Amino acid sequence: MSTPHVLLGLLAGGSRHGYELKRAHDQRLPRARPLAFGQVYATLGRLERDGLVVTAGQDRASGPDRTAYALTDEGRSALDRWLSEVESPMPYVASTLFAKVVVALLVADVDRARSYLMDQRAAHTARLRELTAVKTDPAATLNDVVAADFAIAHLDADLRWLHTTLGRVADWHREVHA
Repeated sequence: MSTPHVLLGLLAGGSRHGYELKRAHDQRLPRARPLAFGQVYATLGRLERDGLVVTAGQDRASGPDRTAYALTDEGRSALDRWLSEVESPMPYVASTLFAKVVVALLVADVDRARSYLMDQRAAHTARLRELTAVKTDPAATLNDVVAADFAIAHLDADLRWLHTTLGRVADWHREVHA
């Protein structure tokens, strides 16, 4: 995820201070890793340094000063460029699940590798049920549903891969230990 571009996108609707940006991020991207306040303010500092945002005033409603930030024309152009770029599929498999399965197949006996894969499949299935419940929850927002759809599609792909890999455990084990 490109935190700078997400923050630029959140500022496209008008000026906001860091706390509002963090809250909007966590609300609009409900299944993404939440942003830390320090990350928001550090990113805003870099965006300001690069001329993509400017300070747009201070608010002292009920507590410490809160600096509001606004998008500059250059920031809007950078956001437009980012949004017009097609996101390339990842060229490498960068997944802890993939790495653990490969290592389990390398170091474990066939039964232990199968057990790990079946336990992982059970965990994925449980998460799939949780996300399906989110989609049917009357209190769920459209943000929640869209995020759940995205996560469900990825879990479904992982489950298909786990199933296929379970069918290959014995062959893989023979190849590795030959």
